[in-house]
Amino acid sequence: MTLTPLTFTDRAPRAFASDRELTWEELLSAPIHTPSPAALQRPLRLPGAKAARGGVALGLETVGDLLEHLPRDRRAARAISELQQGETATIIAEVRRIAARPVRRRGMRPLVEATVADAGGTLRVTFFNQPWLVDRYPPGTRLMLHGKADGRGRFTVQGHAPTDEPMGASAAEGVESTATGDRAVPAEVAHYPATEGLSSTQILALVREHVAHFNDVLEPLPARLRVRERLLDRAGALRAAHFPQTRDDPEHARRRLAFDEFLLEQLALQCRRRDRRTGVSAQALRDEGSLTLRWLEQELPFPLTTDQHHALAAIDADLAQPEPMQRLLMGEVGSGKTVVALYTMLRAVEHGQQAALMAPTETLAEQHFQTVQTLLGSESVSAALLTGSTPGRRRADLLGKLASGELSLIVGTHALIEDAVRFASLAVVVIDEQHRFGVGQRAALASAAAGGLVPHELHMTATPIPRTLALSRYGDLDLTVLRELPRGRQPITTHVCSSDGERERAYARIREEVDRGRQAFVVCPLVEESEALQARAATSEFERLRSGPFADYEVVLMHGQMRPTEKQAAMERFASGQAQILVATTVIEVGIDVPNATVMLVEDADRYGISQLHQLRGRIGRGEHASLCLLFGRRESQRLQALAREADGFRLAEVDLALRGHGELTGTRQSGHELEHRYADLSRDRELLERAVLHSRAILDRDPLLSQPEHALIAAYLPRILA
Repeated sequence: MTLTPLTFTDRAPRAFASDRELTWEELLSAPIHTPSPAALQRPLRLPGAKAARGGVALGLETVGDLLEHLPRDRRAARAISELQQGETATIIAEVRRIAARPVRRRGMRPLVEATVADAGGTLRVTFFNQPWLVDRYPPGTRLMLHGKADGRGRFTVQGHAPTDEPMGASAAEGVESTATGDRAVPAEVAHYPATEGLSSTQILALVREHVAHFNDVLEPLPARLRVRERLLDRAGALRAAHFPQTRDDPEHARRRLAFDEFLLEQLALQCRRRDRRTGVSAQALRDEGSLTLRWLEQELPFPLTTDQHHALAAIDADLAQPEPMQRLLMGEVGSGKTVVALYTMLRAVEHGQQAALMAPTETLAEQHFQTVQTLLGSESVSAALLTGSTPGRRRADLLGKLASGELSLIVGTHALIEDAVRFASLAVVVIDEQHRFGVGQRAALASAAAGGLVPHELHMTATPIPRTLALSRYGDLDLTVLRELPRGRQPITTHVCSSDGERERAYARIREEVDRGRQAFVVCPLVEESEALQARAATSEFERLRSGPFADYEVVLMHGQMRPTEKQAAMERFASGQAQILVATTVIEVGIDVPNATVMLVEDADRYGISQLHQLRGRIGRGEHASLCLLFGRRESQRLQALAREADGFRLAEVDLALRGHGELTGTRQSGHELEHRYADLSRDRELLERAVLHSRAILDRDPLLSQPEHALIAAYLPRILA
């Protein structure tokens, strides 16, 4: 992608948020204002303790916080003549009469009663405990009022603020026009994210009260960049987001603010990438791979895919350098990521170094270790498993062998980063499902190398990620993608089911497969039954199925609350074929490889996300037989219908991004790993993100330390993101 140069003309600039061109005389005569950014750090004064608590809940503690708190949307104001009895609505009307009258109840302040009108009707409104409004809202004041109509010409006010918005027109009159050239804009009301004690209308009133402080917002972007991208100035963008003058202003404003987020995020990621490689060294693994070549030719039970060949070539190039590799391996379910990971670790072993693989759960670590042992075949590589459940005597033996270098390859969980663990010469680290580890946990394993060197790192995720999310979240890592599945994999047919009749047919289909010598998974969302959550539980389903529909077969149970030995025993019986049906929770989501399993039934499937269901589905279809996935849930669910249509995990990830948003796709955000997106939308801002990537690289190429004056404000923001 290339940046398109702009063509400059001698036309006068446009006024912001307007179609009218400024004359040069107007431009030159405009007053000059010097921003005062300190004013944005002043505490925000909120009306009362309840509102103050609401402000804290919304993160509105300073004037700057308030200006950055943008409306969620804008809705057309209702005309008075169109209000229905009991309707909650927002109206824009002008005060005709207003007065206070005393109240007989002791301790109550006078009531304020007003008559307000728009182009189509009048209302009587009452304000409680606010006698000062008589002076604040004299006749002629235009108000925004939010509340409930009682159908008898009265309106119970829940929130109010003065406004410059046009008054709503009656249905007969249509829509009033505002001063925006030839465009007609309906009377609209900004709706802000609000909370108890601080309403949207109150927030709008606060913004109007602080409108002068838009002039105190600094412009962090170099003028050259802003002009090239046709971006509004930041102060003007914030003003337009709150008080648009045209229909296009809110989107132009959001685009500018989203670009700032993307650019700062990419600069932070590129700086982190640079810092990781500056002043540190890794063991260069350059020797020809006698062990890995022999392993690939003699021990691997299947040929590598083209994507795997490309991945190994990229990893070899990284490992040959004295700078530490930082690569993310992202693959489709069943695409052979473990093979690539084991190759990477064996490159360390054949250089006389050590390698470690860390997984987030004991079940996944155990499965990885079993897979590693199987894939190694007859190769005599010393390998072991270390988890929190490893017995004390065995643990002490492993720690001694790691410290002496006698043990070459270790697979484990968080147990690998405990203080007692010492490596003799750790050269390669593989971190699986890396988004489930905190930044500090990943760094702890990377710091375990000896001799002043840091290990090469290969991060893995079994969750396909859209390109925009990969750029945003993992821009500090080199990316390798495995899309191609090994030859011989059979397709998986997916159906959405909901009726009892379909359940009986599903059980009959499972019995057919088992009678043919195959196996099946039944997945439940809960371990134990819950009155609060109406969903099937694994324990009760296990009892029901083994005494009912599958009484003629061996059924085993597996969930995360079982003791490790119990889980291991259940998995061994299923993997060996002694048990035909495994009832489980999502503990089987990743890492479970039973090629003979051809059917999966998922209960309450609409309780899961697309990515998780795709991962679960990936536990079948791993052998030579066609497979079937049955998703029980709401037939109208967009997620379930997408899974029934699509088998490609990357296409499903794009659907998931559009439906759920990027914050939920890969779990909880990790501290220091990414910028919180307040304005950007990865599902529709792909081009904007890619342009931010290009600009971030260009900026750092010209000014690696961001020391030039035009980058001073950008540099000031980065420590907050890199912290």
